[in-house]
Amino acid sequence: MVKFLLWCILFVLCWPIALFALVIFPFVWLILLPFRIVGVAVGGALHLVWALVTLPARVLRAVV
Repeated sequence: MVKFLLWCILFVLCWPIALFALVIFPFVWLILLPFRIVGVAVGGALHLVWALVTLPARVLRAVV
């Protein structure tokens, strides 16, 4: 909602730039999509490593 309100303000102040932003946004999103996918994969791998590192402590805590 905030992005839409900012776009409306930009449209009122300078409509050519607002229309250009509206046209270019899908292309920028497509270019950045692989980086988001890699970010999700790296985040998942780091969570897995963290779970493996902290597993002995969690097992000991559950036993005691």
